[in-house]
Amino acid sequence: MRTAFIETLFELAQRDERITLVVGDLGFGVVTRFMQELPKQFVNAGVAEQNMTGLAAGMALSGKIVFTYSIANFPVLRCFEQIRNDICYHNADVKIVAVGGGMAYGSLGVTHHATEDLAIMRALPNMTVVAPNDPIEARLATRAVVAHAGPCYLRLGRAGEAILHKPTVAFQLGKAIRAREGSTLTLIATGGLLQNALQVADILAHKGIQARVLSMHTVKPLDCAAVLAAAQETSAILTIEEHSVVGGLGGAVAELLMESDVPAVKFKRIGLKDAFSSTTGDQEYLRSVYGLDVAGILRTIEETLAI
Repeated sequence: MRTAFIETLFELAQRDERITLVVGDLGFGVVTRFMQELPKQFVNAGVAEQNMTGLAAGMALSGKIVFTYSIANFPVLRCFEQIRNDICYHNADVKIVAVGGGMAYGSLGVTHHATEDLAIMRALPNMTVVAPNDPIEARLATRAVVAHAGPCYLRLGRAGEAILHKPTVAFQLGKAIRAREGSTLTLIATGGLLQNALQVADILAHKGIQARVLSMHTVKPLDCAAVLAAAQETSAILTIEEHSVVGGLGGAVAELLMESDVPAVKFKRIGLKDAFSSTTGDQEYLRSVYGLDVAGILRTIEETLAI
């Protein structure tokens, strides 16, 4: 996803000198071309994320479209006060890019896990929160957040994610993509777990269970219409995210369902428990440990729905 992001951003920045990339002294294997060919639109703020964020806010308020870029939770948690007060309060045109959402940097331990970021960022006024599910969505999301006036959070995977959509797929902030039709239950995935959701849907189909699959690439604003349609047209909704079950996609969907006049629908959040990880390993290993691989998701569905 990060390659799709930086290639798209570079293409857009070549045509729009307002687009500026500010990094926290990392990512040079990815951002080198941008840095070398567009030096007037690139700033290395150093390992100083609070300064990076304040700098970005000032540039945005001077007419720039500014992207801050760092790994995992560093551009979020280290500088949350600056995001809240400098960016969101002033509705500044800053796009915060976190690479390695979830447990992509799992082998480096919990300090590098971004597993509370969706909840934190969706609580901020004026903030749009986007977590693409594949490189196609990442490319289209980059274009969309550039066009969107105001603060955005773009949560990306690290590398190597499978391409799941056609390049022509319709993409709009706040509108889910229906990746699979189904009338029995609905799986809603965000932040790189769409592939697992689709594989689970394939397995369920062999059992005669038709699972609708939604790619909820935008967590805020949530596609309320797609969720409510699922509640009315299928008997169960399960959200799938590499994030704490507290306050992320599952929380957003639960809030909507509880406040809406829709028939009762069985609901389950599939994500990380409200606890720090005590295990290290690569992303696939950690997904298997915490029930976010295909087998784990399928097991939770079977236990929840008694199928």
